[in-house]
Amino acid sequence: MSPVRPARRTSRGAVTAEFAVAMPAVVLLLALLLAGSAAGVTQLRLEEAARAGARALARGEDPAAVDAIVRRLAGSAAAPVVTSDGEWFSVTVSGKVPGAVGSLLPWTLSARAWARNESSGPPAAARVPPAQTRWLDPAA
Repeated sequence: MSPVRPARRTSRGAVTAEFAVAMPAVVLLLALLLAGSAAGVTQLRLEEAARAGARALARGEDPAAVDAIVRRLAGSAAAPVVTSDGEWFSVTVSGKVPGAVGSLLPWTLSARAWARNESSGPPAAARVPPAQTRWLDPAA
């Protein structure tokens, strides 16, 4: 008597179908990870630019020098806003997340830093534009 073989089920093409279903999810996950990384790096750059701008104002640098410092650290698309109450300076820097996902979504990040006026020369507040004045017009 010959042994009875169990019915053989064919699973041909199953791996290809699973790959076709899983691939878009993997690509989407990778895109989200890259966008999150780009946002994290952009946030760090904005924070450093805001801190450096506030330190420069506190030392008595002129607004053009502060603008150059912020642009160098955060990129040319950064938009700094400086406010002053006479003793304290506040520098807020905002910018968009770079990359494909950043351009598809209106994703704007910002960072703010404060510094106390340390200049012994003429009051630095006299050189700072009035509160909430943009030095850098992003539309220009």
